Amino acid sequence: MKNRINLENFNIRTDLIIDEDVENKVLNKELISDNLSISYIEVTKELSTLLKKKEGIYITLEFQDITNHEDKIEIEKYLSNEIKKILKEMNIKDYDDCLVIGLGNRDSTADSLGPLVLDKVMVTRHLFLLDVSVKKGIRCVSAICPGVMANTGIETSDIILCLVNKIQPKFLIVIDALASSSIDRINKTIQITNTGIHPGSGIGNNRKEISLDTIGIPVIAIGVPTVVESSILVNDTIDYLFKHLSYLKNHYDENKLVFSRNSKKYLQRIQEEKLSDEEKEKVSGMLGTIDEEKKKDLIMEVLNNIGYNMIVTPKEIDFLVEKLSDTIAKAINESLHQVVTNDME
Repeated sequence: MKNRINLENFNIRTDLIIDEDVENKVLNKELISDNLSISYIEVTKELSTLLKKKEGIYITLEFQDITNHEDKIEIEKYLSNEIKKILKEMNIKDYDDCLVIGLGNRDSTADSLGPLVLDKVMVTRHLFLLDVSVKKGIRCVSAICPGVMANTGIETSDIILCLVNKIQPKFLIVIDALASSSIDRINKTIQITNTGIHPGSGIGNNRKEISLDTIGIPVIAIGVPTVVESSILVNDTIDYLFKHLSYLKNHYDENKLVFSRNSKKYLQRIQEEKLSDEEKEKVSGMLGTIDEEKKKDLIMEVLNNIGYNMIVTPKEIDFLVEKLSDTIAKAINESLHQVVTNDME
């Protein structure tokens, strides 16, 4: 059939800078608590070519649990602080008008992060237009969900550009769901960057870039990976199988009751476990002798060829995306409006 799409050359996709080979380029990785760490990466012109990521600042918050109330409050606090830092870095003033964009499709749970965040963002522009007496410390903020091109027939960046030309905000904050190349980071990572965003890039559905270059004003992008390719799921499962077997081998005689169903504690226990190359070969034959990148490519090739390299998301995604959207919205409100900051302190 002439119109069949060839998926053979599709690469494993990720929107996260932390998924790339940037270990030596991380300016600083700060461990805040057992639940939270923050990484700072500055992509220079040289790194931009190497990583195929835009030049700029990338801040990544990694956490274990967004559902615990105390942990959620901690993440909100540090996320707000990081947004304030990036606003300062971009020379954005406390009184500059902001347009908040919620990208994604509300009807698709894994892609509904942007619209759900906008439901909770503190919008104030109408108060300024109506000449209402606005409390000092409240910024002029407007918000919109432009939808997806499949529903509107219009490039999202074109909608945003028209709106920017009309209402003249000084900067944008764009929220979107992302893709990751690691199951460990799904719904457990928030990335902030001053480089803008390519809607749909994580699942190979590239749309026009939304950035300073295309829109003409600074763009801060906030994203959370909510999906992963099934080839990555298979690859990471094999890796965790090796870790599990190593843990069994090394600890079985110590305590036969250590294999509890508490996934968080067990994940921490096996994280540093590793089988030797010889042991991997005994467990899985030829597959155990293949290096990591070749193993990923092989799994992806198999699933692409049979049409099963699906984009997948956790079964509890509706619950998690609600918690994540609430966290991001609160952090945005606190970072944009001084009065919210003061009230929360």
